[in-house]
Amino acid sequence: MIGYLRGRVIRAGMDRVLLDAGGVGYEVHVSLATYSALQASGQEEIGLHVHTHLWSDGIALYGFWTELEKRLFERLITVSGIGPRLARVILSGMAPPDLIATLAAGDTARLTTIPGVGKKGAERMVVELRDKVAELAAELPGRAAVPRAAEAEEELVSALVNLGYKRPHAERAVRAALAELPEAAFHEQLRSALRRLSGMA
Repeated sequence: MIGYLRGRVIRAGMDRVLLDAGGVGYEVHVSLATYSALQASGQEEIGLHVHTHLWSDGIALYGFWTELEKRLFERLITVSGIGPRLARVILSGMAPPDLIATLAAGDTARLTTIPGVGKKGAERMVVELRDKVAELAAELPGRAAVPRAAEAEEELVSALVNLGYKRPHAERAVRAALAELPEAAFHEQLRSALRRLSGMA
C-alpha cells in the first residue's frame, strides 16, 4: 500500500494532482484544502500523505497535505454510506479542525451544508464518529477565531490567484463572499467569489 508520496507536481487541479515520484506519474485525488495548501506553498516538489483505496476494478490514491486530514478521511469512510469520493467532498467543504469540532459538538445542521450530506447522513456521522474524533480533537492546538478567519480568507484568495485572477480583485471578491456567507463551506465561498469576479471582467 502507498502511504506517502514525494515528488514533482506535473499537473494540479482542484480535485486531483499528477505527481512525478521517482519517474512514475501518480494520479492522486485531493480535497480543495489540500489543493489550496499546495498552491500556497509555491513548491515544485511536495509530499502528500496517501490513502490507497482498493476498488473491484483497480486502485485509487487519495492525497492529503497533513497527516490529520488523512486520518480524518480514513475515519469518514468507515461511516455507513460514505465512500472515498464523498469523504473528499466533505473535507473540501470543511477544514479538518472545524469538521472535528463540528462532529464533537454534534452539529448536524452545519454538516448538512456540505454537498451530498443530508440530515440522515449527518446524524450517522455524528453517531459513528463523535467518539472516534475525540482523540484527534485532543491533538489540535488551541486556535483563536480571528486567526482562523484570516487563514480561511487567505486560502480563498490563494485559490483564486492560482486560477489566474489578479490578487486585488481576488481579495475584493473574497471579502464580499465572506461577508455574504460567513459560515458557509469553503467551496460555497469560493463559488460566490468566482461569481463576483465574473462581473469584474
